Amino acid sequence: MPKVNFRLEEALHLALMRRARAANLPLSRFIRQVLEQAIDERKRYVFSSQDEILATSIQILSILATSVGGRSPEALEQGMAQARSILAERGLLGEEEGR
Repeated sequence: MPKVNFRLEEALHLALMRRARAANLPLSRFIRQVLEQAIDERKRYVFSSQDEILATSIQILSILATSVGGRSPEALEQGMAQARSILAERGLLGEEEGR
């Protein structure tokens, strides 16, 4: 199998790392799949089903957060703090958002 080396800007590298982590893939496999998508004649997005699941999860969690916040603002704030911490650990929040 041929090997390809290239340089990336730091911001692009960090963004790719976050997306690979979110897709639960090693960086090299994620990049290979993105490149395969780029030459796919059907032009479909490789991770679209995961995006649909994410969108549905966000909607469900938003409804739940609204309900919990109405009953116990303290529980909502504690849950949001825990969620921010977990997302920050996984590189899914920017530096400012993780604080």
